[in-house]
Amino acid sequence: MKRLIGQSIKSIMFIAIMVLIPCVCNAVEINGVKFEKEVVVKGVDLKLNGVSVLKWAMLFDVYAGGFYLPAEVDGQQWEFDVPKKLELSYFRKIEAEGFAKASDKLLRQNLTQAEYLELSKRLNTFYSLFQDVVPGDRYSIVYIPEYGTELRLNDEALGHVPGHDFAVAYFGIWLGGQPINEKFRDQLLQGNI
Repeated sequence: MKRLIGQSIKSIMFIAIMVLIPCVCNAVEINGVKFEKEVVVKGVDLKLNGVSVLKWAMLFDVYAGGFYLPAEVDGQQWEFDVPKKLELSYFRKIEAEGFAKASDKLLRQNLTQAEYLELSKRLNTFYSLFQDVVPGDRYSIVYIPEYGTELRLNDEALGHVPGHDFAVAYFGIWLGGQPINEKFRDQLLQGNI
C-alpha cells in the first residue's frame, strides 16, 4: 500500500512539473520583468526578438524593454513594413510631459527638418496620448501595416496614428542609427532569445 501511494505521489508530482515547465519557458525575465516569448497583436503572431534594460547615465535603471517581430523577420529588418511591438516596463515614475519632451528631442536629432515637419502633426497627436507612469506600468508601441502605430498603457489602447514613415521614425528612437542607447538597441535587435 505504501509503495502504491509513493508511486502515485511521484506520478502526480511528475505531471505537475510537466504542466508547469511550459509556463516557465514561455517568458523571458530581465531585472525581474517578464516578457512573453510570443504574443498576438491584432491577430498577428509576434516573437520576442530581444530584451534589454535602459540605464540612465549608468546610475539607475529606467525601464526594461522587449522587442517583437514576426518569426521570419530578422531584427536588422525592423524598418520593413511589417508588424512590430516594443514593450517598455518602467522602474521609475515618469510624467506624461517627460515622454513628449524626450521623444521630441530625440526625433529632432534623428530626422531632417523636412522629415520632422512632415510628421509633426502626427507626432503631436501621439504625444497627446501619453499618460504618467509609475513603477510596474508598461507602455507598448505597436505597428501594424495599413493601421498605424498604436500606443498602449498596461495593455489598454490609448490611440494610434497612421503611416509606416511614422513607425520608422518613432521606433527609431530606440532602434535607429542614433538611438537613445546603443547597447539597448543592439540587445533588442540581436535576437538574443
